[in-house]
Amino acid sequence: MDTLGFPFFTHCTQANVSDDPGLLEMLSHNLDYFRAKPVNIPKITILLDNGYHPETLSLALQKLYPQILTKIRFELSPKPTKAEKAALGKTGFVVVATRWVIERSNAWMERCKSLVKFSP
Repeated sequence: MDTLGFPFFTHCTQANVSDDPGLLEMLSHNLDYFRAKPVNIPKITILLDNGYHPETLSLALQKLYPQILTKIRFELSPKPTKAEKAALGKTGFVVVATRWVIERSNAWMERCKSLVKFSP
């Protein structure tokens, strides 16, 4: 998703595929997009939650397309520590702006049932 929450690509995986392999699969299916992107414009920032491992993703992507890291960068959404939550007087889930962009976009797509549900 971009910073406004509009998806670049969508990809459905089986339920037993974890975050990193699923993202690698999606990006590998769309490598032509990245090959066509000029190097002299700003990098695409891919927002990730803390279930992803940017170092592992970077190494795997470099094997598929060595120049990809000149065109993209990964950004982990911040995860508040217990001390930061305590300072705010909060416990449990705390809304983080960058993470909320993704969750909001998923909710928008969920509202369009014909896009995400199969009817018998």
